[in-house]
Amino acid sequence: MASLDTRSEAHEVESSMSPVGSEAANSTPNTEFSAPCSPQQKSQILKDTRLSARKKLAQLTLEEKVSLLTAADFWRTKAIPEKKIPAIKTSDGPNGARGGIFVGGTKAALFPCGISLAATWNKALLREVGQHLASETKARSANMLLAPTVCMHRHPLGGRNFESFSEDPFLTGKLAAQYVRGLQENGVAATIKHFVGNEQETHRVTIDTVVAERPLRELYLRPFEIAIREANPWAIMSSYNLVNGVHADMNDHTLKDILRGEWGYDGAVVSDWGGINSTVEALKAGCDIEFPFSTKWRFEKLIEALNKGQITQEDIDRAAENTLTLVERLKGDDMSKEEPEREDNRPETRKLIRDAGGEGLTLLKNVGDVLPLCPNTTNVAVIGPNANRAIAGGGGSASLNPYYNTIPLDSIKKASNKEVVFAQGCHIHKWLPVASPFCTEKSGLPGVNIDWFRGDKFQGDPVVTQRRTNTDLFLWDSAPLSQVGPEWSANVTTYLTTTTTGRHTISFMSVGPGRLYVNGKLEMDLWDWTEEGEAMFDGSIDYLVPVDMEAGKPVELKVELTNELRPIAKQKQFNATHKYGGCRIGFKEEDRVDYIQEAVEAAKAADVAVVIVGLDAEWESEGYDRQTMDLPSDQDKLIEAVVAANPKTVVVNQSGTPVAMPWVDRVPAIIQGWYQGQEAGNALADVLFGAVNPSGKLPCTFPQRIEDTPAYNTWPGENLKVVYGEGIFIGYRHYERCKIAPLFPFGHGLSYTKFEYGRPELLQRSLTADGTIDIVMGISNIGSVDGSEIIQVYVNDEKSRLPRPEKELVAFEKVFLPAGETRHIKLSLDKYAVGYYDTSINSWIAEEGTFRVLIGASSADIRHTSTFEVKESFTWLF
Repeated sequence: MASLDTRSEAHEVESSMSPVGSEAANSTPNTEFSAPCSPQQKSQILKDTRLSARKKLAQLTLEEKVSLLTAADFWRTKAIPEKKIPAIKTSDGPNGARGGIFVGGTKAALFPCGISLAATWNKALLREVGQHLASETKARSANMLLAPTVCMHRHPLGGRNFESFSEDPFLTGKLAAQYVRGLQENGVAATIKHFVGNEQETHRVTIDTVVAERPLRELYLRPFEIAIREANPWAIMSSYNLVNGVHADMNDHTLKDILRGEWGYDGAVVSDWGGINSTVEALKAGCDIEFPFSTKWRFEKLIEALNKGQITQEDIDRAAENTLTLVERLKGDDMSKEEPEREDNRPETRKLIRDAGGEGLTLLKNVGDVLPLCPNTTNVAVIGPNANRAIAGGGGSASLNPYYNTIPLDSIKKASNKEVVFAQGCHIHKWLPVASPFCTEKSGLPGVNIDWFRGDKFQGDPVVTQRRTNTDLFLWDSAPLSQVGPEWSANVTTYLTTTTTGRHTISFMSVGPGRLYVNGKLEMDLWDWTEEGEAMFDGSIDYLVPVDMEAGKPVELKVELTNELRPIAKQKQFNATHKYGGCRIGFKEEDRVDYIQEAVEAAKAADVAVVIVGLDAEWESEGYDRQTMDLPSDQDKLIEAVVAANPKTVVVNQSGTPVAMPWVDRVPAIIQGWYQGQEAGNALADVLFGAVNPSGKLPCTFPQRIEDTPAYNTWPGENLKVVYGEGIFIGYRHYERCKIAPLFPFGHGLSYTKFEYGRPELLQRSLTADGTIDIVMGISNIGSVDGSEIIQVYVNDEKSRLPRPEKELVAFEKVFLPAGETRHIKLSLDKYAVGYYDTSINSWIAEEGTFRVLIGASSADIRHTSTFEVKESFTWLF
């Protein structure tokens, strides 16, 4: 084997480096791509982009038009420089612009996750988040953010619920529209996703979402409809799943009839990554751009289909024009070279993330005013598996490499002027933590060495050598394909040094074939593994290897791996022999303490115990759903033990979805902590000590039992079909119709002050097709602390031809009030507040009759009611 200095390629990849620094490892060979322009002026964005696109389209050959309909690489569209058509670069994702490498890429701002943003119920804040995300996207040299996610929370176990907003389509749509506005008024395209019916991760690529037309319209399409009507996102991403038997990327009903037809949508439709399922049908239905680069469905196959009369020139021109319109909106004629990704760690963005985190934190219970804590008099014990680590976001394509993290324990210590003690309480590892903190490569620097070979047989000398700092080596988008080719093999080598002597544990999972050697001995052979784990990128289960180790004595770990597809049965299923490749190495030292007893002792010695529990990016992630609503590991046991030791216990639950709380009656104070991004620790400390008055309210119902949930009987489906049998009754609609008391209702959230609702006055008593009902009411802060209240307006149709929910959210407003002050606000209702979709006329209808207005602090806490009329029925489509 040749020495390092004689190899044809050699470089290091640090976790903070730009993808450009790894020689565009995720790009397709010989692909042209151009840089984003400097921030565009409004006049440029508002020019007639459709007309400009048509002029360019007229200059293109058939082959050039077809080339625009598939991405040029993993993240970029195709450039045609000689025709002044630049490429645009996309970036994940909903809570931050990650850039071009999935793990360990350019550092970026990590915002609170979607459900945490929704818990703020603050439309202006969502717009500001969009504006800052636009700046972050530009810093990644990208033009298009793959966000927001607006799929519904149909079931509490949805693995990706944390990334989307709510169980309510109105709340989701209104917040999404502001998020989109913030992005696009700053020249970055929003890509609202996933269109449509992607409410689970189980079999997400092959599941058939069987949904009746009415719930499809009233629930699952409605957030997209609202966002398109109010903000016109420049791109929409189709989902992986089938909708009523037809894949979403080729679904005439949703894409052609509704999106393009009824709604008149003029943006681009892009596939989810690898989500194209046909040559002819997807193009004709209106899926314009296939991501990422692939030769499977388009290129010469489209030309062949044209020659056979299966598609028309108009089909190709329409998709190419939509693609060019998107490029024109973002870049025009700008053919500048793509700049390297960069960091843009702004103080104003850091402040916004902290403020948004504080607004999203939701105080569920506060018996006896245990909160807020006094920083000058309260001795605090901070306990729990999430207390001394950064639980900032869920897993999957929403993840990124944050500029920094804040940890609850550190932030609480900074906020308190008294003693703060810590106890671990328990561990909640789904997989062992990555081994990275204990690993160095051969030169002594942190990380691992990877020697890459062309072909999958380890033949010849390595053509690329890299150093990576993370032992999470799922190589989805960062293998140096331009150097090693589509089939590769690699050796990963690192030296693991423990701080204690004992019987420790190494974990190993592999994406393709993989073997783990410890000090030269084969310890785990996964070359032909068959049992799949839950990791997002199709890996094996996580295997554990016990190893006797001495403190300070390095152990050599070596992994042999290739990107051949595993399990082997999938090669026939997908008609492919090679795919991603990669592995993950974890490590945990032997436990030598009784963690729960340690927590009990800490709680007894403190004035207040703050127990920080929940889930993390391993338990909640893209690619798989949760298996249970219970907290993992011994967390319930820990909470019971701590509250028995100290009745003044505060539980902070960090999760993106509801969890079971068997201890709810015994714990006096509970905060739903969500995933708060890089300021998670500081935002929590702000609320715990009263520097910020909590104002978040639940955007989803917390059920008492999983058996109470609306989709319990049909989740997650059978034989690759999931029937949305609950119809229009998801979330609070279900609990109210079935008279099932939830643990905490939709819209619930407490404050450190109290608000009094004045009696509302309706300025009109009759609603017409073009009219509004304007509601004026007073809201008073009758407590001693400044705070914000979220006024929620629901409507009930007293008599309807078809079944309707007991109430539906139709308006909301967040109002800040200093202590002792009153404000009068006006909320308006229009036809969209009273309509339902009637399949007998294929239209929305507002039926003649009386409607009740219900105004409250949650769906279950209605303070005032009033009525108005629709005197004559009327219908509409969009």
